[in-house]
Amino acid sequence: MTPATGATAPGERPHLGGSGETGAAGSPPSREPTEPPDVTSNLAPGAADPRAAIDGAPAAPPAARAAPLRSRRWRFPLRTAGGRFGLGVALALVATAVFAPVLATHDPRAIDLAAELAGPGRDHLFGAAENGVDVLSQVVYGARVSLVVSVFAVLLSAAVGVTLGGIAGYVGGIVDEVLMRVVDVLLAFPGILLAIFITAVLGPSLANVVFALTVTGWTGYARLVRAQMLTLRERDYVQAARALGAKGNRILFRHLLPNAAGPILVQATFAIPGAILAEASLSFLGLGAPPGTPSWGALVDQGTQYLLVAPHIALFPGLAIAITVLGFNFLGDALRDALDPKRRER
Repeated sequence: MTPATGATAPGERPHLGGSGETGAAGSPPSREPTEPPDVTSNLAPGAADPRAAIDGAPAAPPAARAAPLRSRRWRFPLRTAGGRFGLGVALALVATAVFAPVLATHDPRAIDLAAELAGPGRDHLFGAAENGVDVLSQVVYGARVSLVVSVFAVLLSAAVGVTLGGIAGYVGGIVDEVLMRVVDVLLAFPGILLAIFITAVLGPSLANVVFALTVTGWTGYARLVRAQMLTLRERDYVQAARALGAKGNRILFRHLLPNAAGPILVQATFAIPGAILAEASLSFLGLGAPPGTPSWGALVDQGTQYLLVAPHIALFPGLAIAITVLGFNFLGDALRDALDPKRRER
């Protein structure tokens, strides 16, 4: 018996097709290509095309994009009052050091015996010190000495510490052990005592102060950079550079150290007020700036002899030291918060 039309034979799958189910000689059904619906016809004027996100193009106009992460990161320190205060103090110190001849009202070494120990007034805004030397001019030129000494000491310390710490962390082994033991020995001595010993042996001069602060300051950078290298040297991009045949020095200076720049910058920012304090302390003890050189520490030392009759001699350079150190510490805190993603999210 012949099965009825449209029935399914045993063991045979039903064919779902509707019209156009079969073609000639059992060929598959032909399907006409259809155009996708126009999804933009119902969009409001000025709306973004949703297909742009699928094609990889930005879904929002360029004006609506967020600022780049790097730009936001460097603007972050200025959002806090401490960061703005610290940056203002740093810029004021640089401007005072650069324009010292313009800001000073007298020659910092000029002697005026008639105005000796005179208080603040029209002729001497900050008063006069021993032998009638103008205190304002001494403070202004002392800013130049403090800035030059601190910047050179920090730069040299960073250069030595970053290089040795990077080598120790990347190479490892006996090199790491020897360098870290040297760091441990130097850190066993208080930094200011070691600086006093060095300047006492070499004699008072600004060059010797810079050398002493470099000897005592590079250890902090070495330990910091070594810790960064131990973390970064196992990253994927470092392994890829090794696989491509990059040399060790290229990997160190091209891939590793640039990625440790943020912590190094924060460390340097905190090191500047430390160097200013150390220079002032050495000058206070007579081991820093040579006699006759304007220095905040030397002026404070002179003022301690006249605290009862002329307190202004020690007051103004002391305030300059305190404000400078406080400002750089605030700036360092703001930079640390800006460069640390965890702190930035708080």
